[in-house]
Amino acid sequence: MGKVVNISQCFKMFSDTFSPKIIGELNGQYILVVRCEGDKVPWHTHENEDEMFFVIEGVLDVLEKDKKVTVNSGEFYIVSRGTEHRVVPQGLVKLMLFEPAGIAHTGEVRTEITKKKFDRLDV
Repeated sequence: MGKVVNISQCFKMFSDTFSPKIIGELNGQYILVVRCEGDKVPWHTHENEDEMFFVIEGVLDVLEKDKKVTVNSGEFYIVSRGTEHRVVPQGLVKLMLFEPAGIAHTGEVRTEITKKKFDRLDV
């Protein structure tokens, strides 16, 4: 059954960073929201999945080996599968992600921010 989800209200439900929260599912993909602050995301690759970063609030730098892309509020960027990348928020950034349910969000790299499973918000 369909429902309206208010993204701003979702961000009021948590304050931790680098811990994606599931707010919906669509065709085998999670719809996630996450707060990012600080330089904590390691270089990593997703061999089988593209990864989309939709900036809700703030400015996010997406680094690939040969370029840097700056993504502003209201914009998104897709990293193609197999591309080594990392993201660096400029201050506090609020993101929405659309990712396959089984994705390892830091690829094969394990760090302090790596989650084995994502929390689900009651929206």
